[in-house]
Amino acid sequence: MERTNLTTRVKGGGLPPFKLALLWGGLLSVGALAPLLVIGPFALRSGTETTARDRDGVAASTGTYRRPLGNDPETLDPARISDTYGRSVSQQIFDGLVQLDQTLAIKPGLAQFWKASRDGLTWTFELRQGVKFHHGRDVTADDVVFSFTRILDPQTRSTANELFQNIKGAREFREGRARNVAGLVAVDRHTVQVTLNEAQVPFVSVVAVGHAKIVPRDVVEAQGESFGVRPVGTGPFKFVRWERGKEIVLGANADYFDGPPRLGQLVYRIFSGEQHDAMNDEFQKGSLEDAPVPPRADRRALAADPSHIYVKRPMISVRFYGFHTRTKPFDDKRVRQAIIYALDREAIIDTVYFGQYTFARGILPRGMLGFNPQLVGYPYDRQRARELLAAAGYAGGRGLPPIVIWSGAQRGDIVREHDQIKKSLAAVGITADVRYQTDWRAYVKLLDEGKLPMFLYAWYADVPDPDDFLAKLFHSRGPRNFFGYANPVVDELLAGARSATDLKQRIELYRKAEQTILQDAPLVPFFHHTYERLFQPYVRSVEVNGLGDPYIPFRKIWLERVR
Repeated sequence: MERTNLTTRVKGGGLPPFKLALLWGGLLSVGALAPLLVIGPFALRSGTETTARDRDGVAASTGTYRRPLGNDPETLDPARISDTYGRSVSQQIFDGLVQLDQTLAIKPGLAQFWKASRDGLTWTFELRQGVKFHHGRDVTADDVVFSFTRILDPQTRSTANELFQNIKGAREFREGRARNVAGLVAVDRHTVQVTLNEAQVPFVSVVAVGHAKIVPRDVVEAQGESFGVRPVGTGPFKFVRWERGKEIVLGANADYFDGPPRLGQLVYRIFSGEQHDAMNDEFQKGSLEDAPVPPRADRRALAADPSHIYVKRPMISVRFYGFHTRTKPFDDKRVRQAIIYALDREAIIDTVYFGQYTFARGILPRGMLGFNPQLVGYPYDRQRARELLAAAGYAGGRGLPPIVIWSGAQRGDIVREHDQIKKSLAAVGITADVRYQTDWRAYVKLLDEGKLPMFLYAWYADVPDPDDFLAKLFHSRGPRNFFGYANPVVDELLAGARSATDLKQRIELYRKAEQTILQDAPLVPFFHHTYERLFQPYVRSVEVNGLGDPYIPFRKIWLERVR
């Protein structure tokens, strides 16, 4: 590519969705840009902006919004977050240089302007002036350099470090051969320049991820590990307190650069183990402003009921059971494949979840770049399951020890799902035992240590790109590779897809990688989530994008009936 000094400058309204799709090399497809879908009475006024007092006469920073959180987060430190619980809270406390709106278009955040060289190797971000952290200090370019360097620091253990390794000098820094990252420079107090080794995807898309929030250098260095439980950001809400197992409380940031939030407090009530029935009970009593939809609910009745607002839209996610492929008997691909064939997954979705979710034939959800509508996956086939067990030396299940399935949630619908799974496996001679660890931090620790032979897990995209699924989960060095899975062919395909400049070639490489992973069977794909939520009828101005619940901008929400 010809290298020139020609630059592109972006300001104000950000990039429209179709431009973003082009700039990200096709990271988004039409399906990923589906608008907010509200079923039932239209009471969520999308797209309204926050002011001190709007035309409805609602004052800023009034009322308390209470919402459920399915587990205690591991941490609220954005660089270290690896679960949706922490992401949901941290999104309200911190800002990045840019942000994604409800259509997944990139909008300005702490960076008011940015520009890229024609070759895409040099990116310059100009910060808004006068923006303050919650402890009162101005945000500077040094904080940005520190925040990105920290993601690359091995001691931080950030799952986002791979996204930033394309920065010049990142490898030398990570290997301890340099004290600083050469490609991260604070040009002046409000200007940051980032130099890349090669332009794989526009760097502005990388800084849109949830991990890339800007943190105050002085506070992080002073607090160390405890920053994750006493976070300080620039966001519309300030951290107030965290009572583990009970609640996380945030308060309005009246000095927020884009206008104060219209809520006075945001309270996350913790229902450890994803207790959806308990959440719904509290919602019905008026003790929560929103709640997940009960799995057995009649969707038509929900849509017609004026006592709440029913919101539904597709999500970029996948829910699955994983195998630790280095643990017996799952070190034999035939055993893994037999289990997949033995499960009537579509019937389980229909009978346990009443068709609430979309059956997953593979890993990538519909609407994402690389989604393969021709993918067959593993059909329900008990005879094939028996044949594979016999080929592995376990004819009729004889000699196969009971398999242990682990789950981080024990709510009613999941227990019913597990009961059906055990019956299906028993029909081909496999005995299964289910164990529950509803302390999420403990569950993730067991996953990290490779101690769960078969486990339930869900992945929600940080950015709407297939690399966020396939590389993070299945690359041999992927930060969320809980499978002990390693296939050099897959690694090579993913590396090629990352560097491909031709969109059709990139799609083909990702599809080949997905197909190879499925043939190796390190997971049982189950379903793709649909975002469904009930809101109280007095809740206004909710925006939901394809990345789901963590990315709702609560600063725009207000309560018609002030609490």
